[in-house]
Amino acid sequence: MLPAFPTLTTARLVLRELKPADTDAIFAIHRDTDAMRWFGADPITERAQAQRMIEMFAESRKAALPGIRWAIVRNGDGQLLGSCGLFRWNKVYRNCLLGYELGRPHWGQGLMSEALRGILRYGFDQMQLNRIQAEIHPDNTASQLLVERLGFQREGRHRQQGYWAGQFHDLDCYSLLAQDWPNLQESARPVGAGQLAP
Repeated sequence: MLPAFPTLTTARLVLRELKPADTDAIFAIHRDTDAMRWFGADPITERAQAQRMIEMFAESRKAALPGIRWAIVRNGDGQLLGSCGLFRWNKVYRNCLLGYELGRPHWGQGLMSEALRGILRYGFDQMQLNRIQAEIHPDNTASQLLVERLGFQREGRHRQQGYWAGQFHDLDCYSLLAQDWPNLQESARPVGAGQLAP
């Protein structure tokens, strides 16, 4: 039996488990072709795909290389703004991948940076990760700047690592190590404490 989902809080956000009631909000985000251009998968076209996505995120907690996907919810009105997660968690190597997306109306407000600081702290402190990796399209300047502000370092380019929109895509590899985290963690400290990792 899985432990309770690790809910986190930051100054403006609640990071909680995605629920079936979030289907319409997830559908609205993931059907936006321009906003999802660099997400790494084709935009969805049917509400049922959003529902299945939420189910897959829940199932990933039980996978051989598990993951945790948080709904990013505004503190106060409870509006779902996007999601973020740590996935392909290799417990032996103590590493995982970082993924995230934010609805277009909420861009430029520092919300994703705030959310990611919360889950990075959780990853290093509770999951005992040594390395968190992000793979970003070379043309996705906004995402590159986001992870660099969080302390990630660019390591190189993975040629034709991704495939969506009918073609292969190169992805740039960024990483953040636990040894670098103490220099950043004070600014990353969530307001509330999360529960232990599954």
